[in-house]
Amino acid sequence: MRLAFRQVHLDFHTSEAIDGIGAKFSKAQFQQMLKVGHVDSITVFSKCHHGWAYHPSQANAMHPGLKFDLLGAQIAAAHEIGVKTPVYISAGFDERMARMHPEWRVVMKNGGVYENDPLVPRYHHLCMNTPYLDLLMTQVEEVCRNYDADGIFLDIVNEWPCCCPSCLETMLSRGWDPADEENVRALAKETYARYTRRVRETIDKVKPGLPVFHNGGHIRHGRRDLAAANSHLELESLPTGGWGYDHFPLSAAYGRTLGMEMLGMTGKFHGSWGEFGGFKHKNALRYETALSLANGAKCSIGDQLHPNGEMDEATYRLIGAAYEEVEQKEAWCEDAVMQADVGIVSMEPYAQSRNNRPNVGAARMMLEGKYLFDVLDSESDFGKYKVVILPDGIPMSDVLKQKLDAFTANGGKLLVTGDSLLPEAPGEMSYDLGCVYEGPSAYDPAYVVPMIPLDNMDPGTYVIYEKGNRVRCKADGAELARREQSYFNRTIAHFCSHKHAPNSGIAEGSAVTMGKHGAYMSWRVFTEYADVGSLINRDLVCAVLDRLLDGRKALETDLPAQGVATLSDQPKQNRLVAHLLYAVPVKRGKRTEIIEDIIPVYNVQVTVRTDKPVHRVYLAPGLDTIPFTKDGNEIRFTVPCIRNHQMVALDY
Repeated sequence: MRLAFRQVHLDFHTSEAIDGIGAKFSKAQFQQMLKVGHVDSITVFSKCHHGWAYHPSQANAMHPGLKFDLLGAQIAAAHEIGVKTPVYISAGFDERMARMHPEWRVVMKNGGVYENDPLVPRYHHLCMNTPYLDLLMTQVEEVCRNYDADGIFLDIVNEWPCCCPSCLETMLSRGWDPADEENVRALAKETYARYTRRVRETIDKVKPGLPVFHNGGHIRHGRRDLAAANSHLELESLPTGGWGYDHFPLSAAYGRTLGMEMLGMTGKFHGSWGEFGGFKHKNALRYETALSLANGAKCSIGDQLHPNGEMDEATYRLIGAAYEEVEQKEAWCEDAVMQADVGIVSMEPYAQSRNNRPNVGAARMMLEGKYLFDVLDSESDFGKYKVVILPDGIPMSDVLKQKLDAFTANGGKLLVTGDSLLPEAPGEMSYDLGCVYEGPSAYDPAYVVPMIPLDNMDPGTYVIYEKGNRVRCKADGAELARREQSYFNRTIAHFCSHKHAPNSGIAEGSAVTMGKHGAYMSWRVFTEYADVGSLINRDLVCAVLDRLLDGRKALETDLPAQGVATLSDQPKQNRLVAHLLYAVPVKRGKRTEIIEDIIPVYNVQVTVRTDKPVHRVYLAPGLDTIPFTKDGNEIRFTVPCIRNHQMVALDY
């Protein structure tokens, strides 16, 4: 079953303290709002976080304020106008069961219950290693048997480390020490795998192959077993809700390597989930949905239904402003294969963190430098890329070495930074990166002096905020930048000025070197860019990448730094599609990123390098042909104007 392009995720977490549930639901109004919003799929609720069903149920209790089958009415109304209806079931949160069976709650190793502060109103996680799992499966089966669902969406699920009575009993019966975190994590992994297997078995017993997605808020890099439990991926990324506009491109850059259909899930909210009466500017949704398409994903927009069941017209006019454009663009996005020159090996499996800074900094640089990139794990095919980046802290392993050996033997180039792939003691690096490792730098901070021209920065001596390493350029290596010591580190015994001591002029070896297999940058350059945004980091990385790519960059453009450029191939349609986007998020309040103004950008120069026999270039979806020149494998053209998002099709 193919994913729909224009989906709405209709939250409906409704307290039992509210009456008149669905009292203003109208089939005609529901259908009209879906049409106004240009919606082709809407996720509707069987069970919410409060634990209530929104339909008659033998496996659960219907919301006490609901007098009819709301779920059935929504499905029938949507299907009548050709709109799909995946069904939502809250799995990890069920506040009704958490109160009835507190022994089913997830318990931390210190004995506390997750979200246990009695003064803060919030939901509680339930453990799937308890009888709750059997109850949940009866709820899933009931929906599949009684309703024409187009999929099942299960929420708030993950490998929660747990020491509840059931988990303690399981560990003790096996002779496992519950105080050992490895044992707790092992049981959590086993519990989650059993849960996903039970879900698939339960669904297939009734409706074999029905799509299912288990939402934990993030697709974990390097955990393909978790991704494989889903029939597709829904990449939750609400820019205004704290994720920011950097998050989705990074998430999609990994998700698209897994060979599964994807949704980019944003929200209509000014902030995040659970917000009534919050609206973002329509230009933000236009940009966010275009960003999904440009990264090989279809679209999902989060909304929240009022308890009375009436769809909010302002919301669907807002959604429609974005989805009307998506509807016109779909033909140039279906079955698109995203192109990439650069692969970034994710730090996430090593950092045990979903928001590790090297990934963020690397993705941000690739976007600003207009490099086509994917995010990789140890199972990825490195051979698809021209350059592989190992950012800041990737340790060497037997599996990784085997992949990198094959990659470099076939001419692939490496960009290694910071502590990645360092030998255990000073000496030769694992690959010829033009330098010998001499140990960690004693200076914090040190300074970098570029010895190659940069696009935006003049010659000078620039501070390095992150600690780094001392390396010596080899005789046959190329030194692209050198390090300088500061006078001294800042201590109570001696300090200078407000921040740190100036550069002393004394060399401390090389900062950036290049050899046969690639280049090495001697500090955590991507972490630094993520944390402080120092432009010297980005400009040095881009200069080094350009040397490693050596004229093989598949797409080049003079679109400004905040623009986004991607390239996809539609082999069934014999065309390439270049996506060009431009909008500038601004920060409002403490952490909310806002897009309001769409500023047009004129006469954008683009070069696409391809061996495909391109014979026509045109703007999509408008079909206006634009002139192009061809020089060998280079196709050059000028895009007259970009307002938010412009696709350019190259027929071959």
